[in-house]
Amino acid sequence: MTIGELSERTGLRASAIRFYERAGLLPQPVRNFGQRRYDDRIFDRIAALERAKACGFTLTEIAILFNGQGRYSMKWRRIADQKIAQLDTALERIAAMKHLLRRHCQCATADECGRCIRESKKPKVRRSEKPGKGEDDKPGVAALAQTPPALAAKREIGRW
Repeated sequence: MTIGELSERTGLRASAIRFYERAGLLPQPVRNFGQRRYDDRIFDRIAALERAKACGFTLTEIAILFNGQGRYSMKWRRIADQKIAQLDTALERIAAMKHLLRRHCQCATADECGRCIRESKKPKVRRSEKPGKGEDDKPGVAALAQTPPALAAKREIGRW
């Protein structure tokens, strides 16, 4: 089949097919009088390519998946595990963003709001863990209050 027919049957533009070929994501087709000719096996590769894209794989990751050393399923699992970790991080950030958006600001000015934000970031010293109050009259183990994970995620978003 020609590139036009492949484009029509897959919904991919001919320019995208040529791009994927140049990037090494699709095999170079046989040429007949200079015209690309594809057999039905190309549909399998395009299906795998589209699945990887739908899972958020980058073109570089897809190239590793298709062309790197090792078994395809092992490469898929390794890249998928990395992608899942990235999604988990994104979900944490989204949850923190939602929390910040739901807060109702009562400040009269942007400066007042900034002051409140800065004050909320100051580390708090726990009374029971001040230096000299720990076991054997040594400084306490944790002089500063630990940052809860949700607050840490909020800080990462916009340093709030």
